[in-house]
Amino acid sequence: MIRYAKPTTLDEALALLSEGAWRVLAGGTDFYPAQGAKPFRDNVLDINGLACLRGIAETESHWVLGARTTWTDLVRHPLPAAFDALKQAAREVGSLQIQNVASIAGNLCNASPAADGVPGLLVLDAEVELRSVAATRYLPLQRFILGNRRTALLPGEMVTAIRIPKRASAGTSAFVKLGARRYLVISIAMVAARLVVDNGIVTEAAVSVGSCSAVAARLAGVEAVLRGKPAGPALADAVLSAPMAELWPIADVRGSAEYRLDAARELVARAVLGACGLTNDNSMVAA
Repeated sequence: MIRYAKPTTLDEALALLSEGAWRVLAGGTDFYPAQGAKPFRDNVLDINGLACLRGIAETESHWVLGARTTWTDLVRHPLPAAFDALKQAAREVGSLQIQNVASIAGNLCNASPAADGVPGLLVLDAEVELRSVAATRYLPLQRFILGNRRTALLPGEMVTAIRIPKRASAGTSAFVKLGARRYLVISIAMVAARLVVDNGIVTEAAVSVGSCSAVAARLAGVEAVLRGKPAGPALADAVLSAPMAELWPIADVRGSAEYRLDAARELVARAVLGACGLTNDNSMVAA
């Protein structure tokens, strides 16, 4: 018999997870489209009664985003400028109605290569808090998403929060997304960039590209090229000649691998300039 449960405490939810396999239901914006008209064959654990998992908190060392925090919650919450790329991405997650209910953790657990929130979280060095009855563990985001629709969740675990180290919330950031039209579209490529500039020099750089590989990736080669350079228009030229060995572009109905690689390089240049405040063209760019 298929079971449905809606616990009101985290302990109750974790106890249920320890008993067997459940599909976790949060915002439902990926859950229900994936289910379609098919009959339910798995137990459903509805976590929408867990008020403790929604909201944004600040500790001495981290910003903590509860697993049920929505994209609208994120946009409305006062956060450092380093979060601007993530907020820009939040405004691109479907329609306003979707943003009002879709959870940030759900976007990660769905593990789509085109998940809008992942690049902005990667440049913030985000880590995922995973809890079970037995333990709590913290996993860097780049080790949590393993591939298309694959994560490092273990049996009995659920995501309870996303944590951003305070040291990674310095600087300014920008997000650029490319799609076949301007709104309500799955991306062909997207980029988040965060820069720390001191006395006109880039002292720290974090750049991530999504929708170009099975998993969004930080571009260590680009980051190394940017560090130590004057913050100005010449950064775009540096990006255009920088190595991007981390990208293994996918080909699908939205674009070829070659097109994605060319597009990603251009988008990285735009995002880097945007993070410097040199352009306000950080919104979605139609193909």
